[in-house]
Amino acid sequence: MSLTAVTALDGRYAGAVAPLSQWFSEHALIRERVRVELAWLEHLAAEPGIEALRPLAAAEVGWLREIAATFSVEDSEAVKRIERTTNHDVKAVEYWIKERLAATSLADVREWVHFACTSEDINNLAHALMLRGGVGEVFLSAAVGFVDKVAALASEHVATPVLSRTHGQPASPSTFGKEMAVFVHRWHRVLGQIRGQQYLGKLNGAVGAYNAHVSAYPNVDWPDVSRRFVEGLGLTWNPTTTQIESHDGMAELFQALVRFLNILLDFDRDVWGYVSLGYLRQRVVAGEVGSSTMPHKVNPIDFENSEANAGIGVALLEHLASKLAISRWQRDLTDSSALRNMGSAVGHGYLAVVAATRGMGKVSVDAAALASDLGANWEVLAEPVQTVMRAAGLENPYERLKELTRGARLGPDALREFVGGLGLPAADAARLASMTPATYVGLSEHVARETLDRWMSDTTLRD
Repeated sequence: MSLTAVTALDGRYAGAVAPLSQWFSEHALIRERVRVELAWLEHLAAEPGIEALRPLAAAEVGWLREIAATFSVEDSEAVKRIERTTNHDVKAVEYWIKERLAATSLADVREWVHFACTSEDINNLAHALMLRGGVGEVFLSAAVGFVDKVAALASEHVATPVLSRTHGQPASPSTFGKEMAVFVHRWHRVLGQIRGQQYLGKLNGAVGAYNAHVSAYPNVDWPDVSRRFVEGLGLTWNPTTTQIESHDGMAELFQALVRFLNILLDFDRDVWGYVSLGYLRQRVVAGEVGSSTMPHKVNPIDFENSEANAGIGVALLEHLASKLAISRWQRDLTDSSALRNMGSAVGHGYLAVVAATRGMGKVSVDAAALASDLGANWEVLAEPVQTVMRAAGLENPYERLKELTRGARLGPDALREFVGGLGLPAADAARLASMTPATYVGLSEHVARETLDRWMSDTTLRD
């Protein structure tokens, strides 16, 4: 951890977000630029319509791929040294590659590096590859692992009754597992959208019209060449752009991440509330201090940390999703500076997931506390009583229960006495008389089990 780092991600939380550095660092950007440049050279050499560029020998192709596969931090530093002269980051990559080719059998094809490309042809593909790796592998894996933990807690307590709280007030009971399953269901949907995200890319020149390409080889089907190249990188080809790839796909991805993080923020606050009520207990970690002055404190710090970082991630991702869709005429440079922050945006979201995952490892449900709260709130049975009264054709059921229960505490004896005097059919009266807040949970267990089964049976998210 660097004590002189400007951002928390590179300082205090550097260890937690380390898995993202392979995809969102400056080194990662340079590495992916090199990968794209070398792949483009290989692709051009395989095109029969480009007569002036000879085909590459198998060994030469293998060597180009090895450069990309073994590209190191030291190589990035060499590129940065060139950039100090060029003051242009993509041109520095081009010159570094040409230096590597100079003393090899590929020296004669050096000028085909970056052929007909604008910098954005290289950058947009590099950014897409970075996002596909960072989000598609690191973030998604962590998010699925976290949701698995929530699903496990939900499964354990799928039938454990809990007092619901609408507007913060006692309401119709549910089960703790069902309330957790609601979050699992919401995350399941958005994670499927993230998993199926298309990462768009283009290679079509300075204004998206293949001007330079056609000037050299007017008879080559350049859109087809471009499509096959982009798809060969595992990306989705965008056929119609200006100088920049329009970033609409990025905006879609960032908005999906915002939805995931907003659900996480909602979850963090609910769990915080359950801890406050005593519904959830936290495991005490030896040596940890909860307060500098109150020795008894065991604070829900992991969920508070998650909430804070989810909020920061949402703010950054919302800005990027909005900003990146806008570019003056054929291009301006605002997207370039904005995109340098996509690692920070994803990083805060990832940190939120990591913190919440850590928190899930410390909590357990206090079934006794749940039962005690249910036993103190018999007035929640006003709902089933007035509903059965409606079904039986009795007059003013809602108003009669409102008069009996609104703003009042009601015990089992008073409620049963009320029910006994209604003149309900015997079966209805017996069913209501045997009902307790803990048994009035409807189909909560059924809903939860079906939701959890759908989540656990979806193998596409775990490929």
